[in-house]
Amino acid sequence: MTTNVQMEFTTADAVVAELVRAGVEVVFGVVSIHNMPIYDALLREGSIRIVCSRGESGAANMADGYARATGKLGVVITSTGSGAGNAAGSLVEAWAAGTPVLHLTGEVSSKYLGTGRGYIHECKDQLSMMSGCCKEAYRLRKPEQAAAVVRQAIQNATTAPRGPVSLEIPIDFQSAIIPNSVLEAMQPATSPAAAPHIPAEVTQKIAAARRPVIWAGGGVISSEASAELTRLAELTGAAVITSQSGKGSIPEDHPQCIGHFAAYEDVKNLLKQSDLLISVGVRFRGNETANWKVTAPEDHISIDADWSAFNRNYEITHGLLGEAKEILNAINEDLAAKNTAPDAAYVAEVKGVREKIRGILRDTLGPYEKFVDGMRKVLPKDAILVRDVTVPANVWGSRLFEIYEPRTSIHASGGGIGQGLPTALGAQAGRLDRVVVLMAGDGGYMLNVGEMPVAVQENLPLIVVLFDDQGYGVLRNIQDAAYGRQVAVDLVSPDFVMLAKSMGFEANRIGNPDEFVAELEAAVARRKPSMIVVDMNAVGPMAKPFGGPPGAADAFKPKKL
Repeated sequence: MTTNVQMEFTTADAVVAELVRAGVEVVFGVVSIHNMPIYDALLREGSIRIVCSRGESGAANMADGYARATGKLGVVITSTGSGAGNAAGSLVEAWAAGTPVLHLTGEVSSKYLGTGRGYIHECKDQLSMMSGCCKEAYRLRKPEQAAAVVRQAIQNATTAPRGPVSLEIPIDFQSAIIPNSVLEAMQPATSPAAAPHIPAEVTQKIAAARRPVIWAGGGVISSEASAELTRLAELTGAAVITSQSGKGSIPEDHPQCIGHFAAYEDVKNLLKQSDLLISVGVRFRGNETANWKVTAPEDHISIDADWSAFNRNYEITHGLLGEAKEILNAINEDLAAKNTAPDAAYVAEVKGVREKIRGILRDTLGPYEKFVDGMRKVLPKDAILVRDVTVPANVWGSRLFEIYEPRTSIHASGGGIGQGLPTALGAQAGRLDRVVVLMAGDGGYMLNVGEMPVAVQENLPLIVVLFDDQGYGVLRNIQDAAYGRQVAVDLVSPDFVMLAKSMGFEANRIGNPDEFVAELEAAVARRKPSMIVVDMNAVGPMAKPFGGPPGAADAFKPKKL
């Protein structure tokens, strides 16, 4: 006879109690001899859903995708040493995206830590490894402090600038009997927080600008500041550029939304002629700025929750530290009191640039123009689009597929391939009410293909659109442009339809746009794990080959440094 009753209160129970206290509903991970007490405590507590991944890398991506789609804390549980190492690359991705993730990992028995005696799963310096790929890393050094340390880790992960935090707990500590202490953070009674004070010079600069540009990043999404950003754009008439992470900051059918086109010539010219840049929670990544060759105006107001963001890539004249939502709301109130009015001619110019750059990109797509239009027509407006690193995702999935709401666009912020499938599974686990679609390429997809059964086991109706060109398409094009030849980029693809069906997916292969739209409609309607394999050789080439991000080919040509 089995029972969920355990009289003693242990470190593992304290860990789970803190997860419950933080509102955690789902955890992702792989059970191991170095985390079994935590898993057993989860079972006995009973309120948290356990999603069993097939590897630690996938589990961390799932927690990341869950957090990005829901705005809640993502939790991943891994084993020690090699198990924690397997998760490291995915935690780097969460760090690059600024995602609040709590990574719980075991450690060798406390008396063997640092001895090098060969305790199973021992790592030379696991804490340093985790510190290198996370916002912060902790080690529980005394079992009785478990609740306090877990609470501290959760608070760190969810406090701006957000990011993954790792906590390692030696295996002997996990089953240690400890006091069930009650911890309360005592805060002095205060009145409701006052609105941020915006310096008069900042408000005056914004009100006086006749050609302003807003550059919106992931900080807008994490701060839930989309409405405030859109209002600022409408009060000022600003053009709104978004980073990949910032897609959804403003509805992409808004006439002032330039979108993820910063490195396009017409957008660069718009920036050169701008009299003010307002950047909000954006990193200005190299691959999104042609390695910082995109120029910014002299007047630059930066809003960010991270001190280190100021003057990191572009010089600023004013830096406003804090959550974007509160700062933008305060600016908007000040501007409204000034009765500012946008320049109608400039707003029309912005709309013209918006339409022109989209037309330029559409002219390069060939048959794939019908793919993007078909996807936008078939998918609900609130569908979540997850993009792995692949040619169709880079060229049109991240630019022409319009995003209308925050947290409905997810991509690989760090640029690593193959993380799309588990990230999409995490997003779907967090938003069972939404249609979730993954765009992936055959090369990257094989890195985490073993996570496919998770969709079936957890009843996740994920739709995978797999673009199969039997190789690394992005790298092929960069090599061609840089060297005029290719190396190590051709791959043998499995029969993806047979593979998908063997794992419980509905799957079909298509060879033209009309077949694709029909299959997508069927997949949306069935609400079961589905795969559409796009035979790119049958569909045919784009009208203009994709040569990688701007400047990519030149970066690899021989040169004097």
